[in-house]
Amino acid sequence: MAQAVEPQQRFPLITEDALNALRSRIGQQFERPAPHVTEATADSIRHWALGIGDDNPLWLDPDYAHKTRWRGVTAPGTFLYAFDRVVSGYVSGLPGIHAMFAGTDWQWYAPIRLGDRIEAKPVLRDLIEMQSTFSGRSVKQTYRVSFVNQDGKLLCEADSWCIRTQRDVARERATREAVKPKVWTPEEIAEIDRHYAQHRRRGGVTRYWEDVSEGETLPTMLKGPSTVTSFVCFTQGWGSLYVKAHGPAFEMFRSHPALGIPNDLGVPEPPERVHWDNELARAVGVPAAYDYGPERISWLGHLMTDWIGDDGFLNRLNVQVRRHNIIGDLTTCGGTVTRKWVDDDGHFVEVAVVATNQRGEQTAVGTAVATLPCKGE
Repeated sequence: MAQAVEPQQRFPLITEDALNALRSRIGQQFERPAPHVTEATADSIRHWALGIGDDNPLWLDPDYAHKTRWRGVTAPGTFLYAFDRVVSGYVSGLPGIHAMFAGTDWQWYAPIRLGDRIEAKPVLRDLIEMQSTFSGRSVKQTYRVSFVNQDGKLLCEADSWCIRTQRDVARERATREAVKPKVWTPEEIAEIDRHYAQHRRRGGVTRYWEDVSEGETLPTMLKGPSTVTSFVCFTQGWGSLYVKAHGPAFEMFRSHPALGIPNDLGVPEPPERVHWDNELARAVGVPAAYDYGPERISWLGHLMTDWIGDDGFLNRLNVQVRRHNIIGDLTTCGGTVTRKWVDDDGHFVEVAVVATNQRGEQTAVGTAVATLPCKGE
């Protein structure tokens, strides 16, 4: 009887030496990669907002925004993903070990205003070893990132985490045949189009705290169906992690050799290629090219800001990315009010938010907290 052939190892595995080297960096500041955006300009805000499909005039129209309580253009809180690659999923250490973005806990203290120059300050917060059915040995790698504007004002703190997975193990365990990209009929596309055409944001109609009830459901919001084009649109506003060209790309691969994965032409490209290359996505255990995790979290932020309206403020958005959103998937974003309360800082509502694909799978789940105006004030 012929002996079973072990799968060929294409990528490195997690080792104790590499883990210990990474643990030594916990709590230490480090030189972060250059950000995509350093100033909240009209152009950078527009590119971000349209990259997540959010055409709210509060972000895009100075005349409209000037008439709101903010007296000028502001930006969605998740725009801060464009100001720092670490909060977006850039990880150091464990060379050759895949990083799958898995969530962010955003805590905003003040709005992002047109003209703000913002600096991010990340530190490695924690490493947790895990065993997963997806890739066997894995590591949850969490960073804490603080965002400060030109006046030294703390705008936001965020914990963001990735799961480091062993590519070869994930590939061998994958059940790709069970999931195929959805092919949409003209009738289904027409129905999606009708939903987009009928969507209405709250806008300038004030949503008062007194008018919200626990158990109330938010109007659903669609995103997709996902395509490589939609991923590119998001990347234009966000900036990506490793997408570089020509000399700067080769310089990156010289500095970090494990980042360069040869394509079918023998040319090194970054692991980020999983977002547009089905073959590489399958090589790391995913059925097809898939979206960026920060994109889905930003969609749930869009759901919330449309619901609270111009007079509300989104304080917190804590979302776990649970499953891949592959090419062809349609995401339905929804929420349910779970709690409302008053304290010295204001009138608050808490919402359980969820992103669900057309197969009924929850691909992202979390909690949002927002401040709403009170009728008595």
